[in-house]
Amino acid sequence: MKYSPQEVIQFVQEEDVKFIRLAFCDIYGRQKNISIMPSELSRAFEHGIAMDASATEGFGDETHSDLFLHPDPSTLDFLPWRPEHGRVIRMFCDITYPDGRVFECDTRSLLKKAVSDAKKENVEFSFGSELEFYLFKLDENEYHTDIPHDDAGYMDIAPEDRGENVRREICLTLEQMGISPESSHHEEGPGQNEIDFRYSDALSAADHAMTFQTVVKTVAHRNGLWADFSPKPLPGKPGNGFHINISAKRQPGENLLPHLIAGILTHVRDMTAFLNPGEASYERFGENKAPLYISWSSENRSQLVRVPAAIGEYRRAELRSPDPLANPYLAFALLIYAGLDAIRQKQMPPAPADINLFKADETVLSGFSKLPSSLNEAVSFMKTSDFIHTCLPEKLIAAYSNPRR
Repeated sequence: MKYSPQEVIQFVQEEDVKFIRLAFCDIYGRQKNISIMPSELSRAFEHGIAMDASATEGFGDETHSDLFLHPDPSTLDFLPWRPEHGRVIRMFCDITYPDGRVFECDTRSLLKKAVSDAKKENVEFSFGSELEFYLFKLDENEYHTDIPHDDAGYMDIAPEDRGENVRREICLTLEQMGISPESSHHEEGPGQNEIDFRYSDALSAADHAMTFQTVVKTVAHRNGLWADFSPKPLPGKPGNGFHINISAKRQPGENLLPHLIAGILTHVRDMTAFLNPGEASYERFGENKAPLYISWSSENRSQLVRVPAAIGEYRRAELRSPDPLANPYLAFALLIYAGLDAIRQKQMPPAPADINLFKADETVLSGFSKLPSSLNEAVSFMKTSDFIHTCLPEKLIAAYSNPRR
């Protein structure tokens, strides 16, 4: 349900809400929040709540450190794991400077701008996320270990699959928050799991991806486990992917999918520093169904982009290179701009690579370009990309030019 500010204030009064979490994320997609009391809610909607930008990575230094959080009332949700009496709600926020200007490194606002730019061209994008994670055991001090929760494999069932009840609790919690999981199952790695979302608009899909990681970590910890979304938690085992499904529509009957694929293939190397922002991200490429070459095909899981077997509204392109370290707001914004670029130019993709790239010989593979082999190489592509400099503010590009390790 979508709320107005006044409806939120009334809701808080009627539903015994005692704490309001104002959520946002840093440039890398790590969720942050500040809690306020109900008495401060009117001020939050009217003026915003101040925060220290210098304490948030990528937001700035001490010289101009004041920013303001403005809650988006349409994102109100209960936190089901908090007490029934004295309940807790959460709203995502937009970030501004004290004079009301949009903060250029607020990635949620960047995605809203991308959606608006697409709307001006009468193009509407939809996204779905497939996020993988590992479950590890905790030690006696509740710190995580590197011992997987189980040793099950792809789509195994209990008792080999010990994550069944945890996934069930995650899915039920998400449903309570208005998020619709499509499916869940054990993945190939020991203790590795996947839960997929139903398609939605870009901003909702990114908000859901942020919420999902919080719910997974919370439910896992309640069950004595640690949820790990890093791209390569265990050497020699499958990495965690953040597979992004994307489609676009403009007028009935118009097929924009080829343009989407063309745009992704054209700009993917320039975008990779944002889609795979950690050193370990590049250990995943080329192994256990993670792509290495810039290619596409139908159904083929050895490709960078595949078109799953589906019809009608479920027809989409799946980008398989990103991992869960990616900021979903940035990732979706860049994919929108890549798609728009190709739609404007009526760009078409190359012929599909209907081969298994994991088993092809070097003669065949030499005909394909590769994804960057390291974070440094990805940053080099990003820094020299006209596409990236057109889409993103220089302050954000500069922050990603000196990446976390």
